[in-house]
Amino acid sequence: MNMLVNGEWRTDAYQTTDKTGSFNRQQTTFRNWIVGSDPADKSDATIDNRFEAESGRYHLYVSYACPWAHRTLVARKLLGLEDTISVSVVDPYRGEDGWQFTPEKEGCTEDHIHGADYLREIYVKADPEATCRVTVPVLWDKKEETIVNNESREILRMLTTAFEPYHTRDIDLLPDEQKDRVDEVITEIYEPINNGVYKAGFARRQKPYDKAVTKLFDELDRWDEHLGDQRFLVGDSPTEADICMFTTLIRFDHVYHTHFMCNKQYIHQYDSLWPYLRDVYQLPGVASTVQMDHIKEHYYTTHPDVTPHGIIAHGPDIDFEADHQRDKLSDWDLAIAEQ
Repeated sequence: MNMLVNGEWRTDAYQTTDKTGSFNRQQTTFRNWIVGSDPADKSDATIDNRFEAESGRYHLYVSYACPWAHRTLVARKLLGLEDTISVSVVDPYRGEDGWQFTPEKEGCTEDHIHGADYLREIYVKADPEATCRVTVPVLWDKKEETIVNNESREILRMLTTAFEPYHTRDIDLLPDEQKDRVDEVITEIYEPINNGVYKAGFARRQKPYDKAVTKLFDELDRWDEHLGDQRFLVGDSPTEADICMFTTLIRFDHVYHTHFMCNKQYIHQYDSLWPYLRDVYQLPGVASTVQMDHIKEHYYTTHPDVTPHGIIAHGPDIDFEADHQRDKLSDWDLAIAEQ
């Protein structure tokens, strides 16, 4: 795969699988935290006093196609941070030159800050000697003219905590009494589910594929049972954990089931995960962050070693707007998010 090496773009520098045929995800590289953040793992946190939460100061670079970037878009909507943090959206197709800006394409934008053609230009502006993959999301500081962070879980936490004074919707995605459990659940679902679909789809040998798919569906079964008598993953109201689960589940039936061979079962065949997915989708503003055309184009055209002909699959035809009836499990009122 492609990446920056000492600030230069290389198309042959990153291997996605190891000698066993297993998928390995490279760590993100920009890991600063904004003042006022409450990191899940303080041992890895670098709170930089240069970065203070201010309205209009920060900018997100995202892709509607990417589940990791999608986390930040959902949080931005639920918390009402649209006027506080601006956004640029890359093209869903990622070719040899990486993520690109194509404002003429529906749903995409220009680079509102620098007028760049490719996202890698933003990374080089932050670090002229950057050696890393060029990924989304990216949280950019207009004042310091650098990347603050490009790790989705950490950006999500910053939006929840550091930007709390700017929240315009009365939703608490990290209640004090549930914080530890929220962090535990995000960690629990990451490897087998969020990353598990990739471990299955990018596996190059049967054994690692079998291992990834088995673990994936074991965990989906477990959480389906968990949600049988509980409305959200942690308690009666949505938290960061639900955002992290949602952005994988919303892609599952249209992409991961077929494209990544995670085809033991569709999400819409689960008794609890399916209405749960619809419940989160129908939270105020969340549906507007789901661009299924971007999602399908990205996956089916960007991975030629998985789908070499770039043919975008049809279907399935499912209704995310159907009544979920999950409100009978808690009296949490969706209307509070619309205040």
